[in-house]
Amino acid sequence: MSMLDVDGLNVWFGKHLERVDAVKGATFQVARGESFGLVGESGSGKSTILRAITGLAPDWSGTLSIEGQPIAKKRPKTFFKQVQMVFQDPYASLHPRHSVDQVLGETLHLHGFQDIDTRVVKLLDDVGLGQKFRFRYPHQLSGGQRQRVAIARALAPEPELLLLDEPTSALDVSVQAEILNLLTDLRADRGLTYLMVSHDLSVVAHMCDRLAVMKSGDIVEIMSVDALRAMNATHPYTQQLFKASL
Repeated sequence: MSMLDVDGLNVWFGKHLERVDAVKGATFQVARGESFGLVGESGSGKSTILRAITGLAPDWSGTLSIEGQPIAKKRPKTFFKQVQMVFQDPYASLHPRHSVDQVLGETLHLHGFQDIDTRVVKLLDDVGLGQKFRFRYPHQLSGGQRQRVAIARALAPEPELLLLDEPTSALDVSVQAEILNLLTDLRADRGLTYLMVSHDLSVVAHMCDRLAVMKSGDIVEIMSVDALRAMNATHPYTQQLFKASL
């Protein structure tokens, strides 16, 4: 059984003459334990698919299923124990007046965990920060450290599926590889499934098993990462993306 099934997904913004169709008939499956990439130019609909899955883009049609169970328009609390998202900008995704301890502790409390102190320490260890960062505030952290906290927060409910929205694009090049390697290790250690959005084909080649290429809201091609590395594309747009990445 797939971890995630997306079948005929349409997502739009606005109404009537102002309606914009951001995603049109997207269909793909992500197997349990797989890392699946969504690539394409800015505005192609990649991040909108993630937002539809989490309920942040409320106007959608089609079928979204987690382990064979259709996702309702109103997400139950149990959904967010199973599915979490890491956002692109680590500067915007953390509350500036909340310490790392508050960020992680409140998340654990919301999801009903009791041994919060022990879990906060373990989460910080798991993302390579350690206890010395526990009572720091976002302004006392580098971009990479903030993103590690954001990843720890996403891991707190012990999800099975992580949605990764360009998790390294706002970071310095020197830090990007560290975060990607951390995500690779966490996937292996925790048996996680990833759905990852990126405009960077080298990131997808490093992180993913398969990928879907998007253009103007449409999925134009689904291919293996081996085909990506061999620059073996069938759709003209994908071939164009490959040439642009050289």
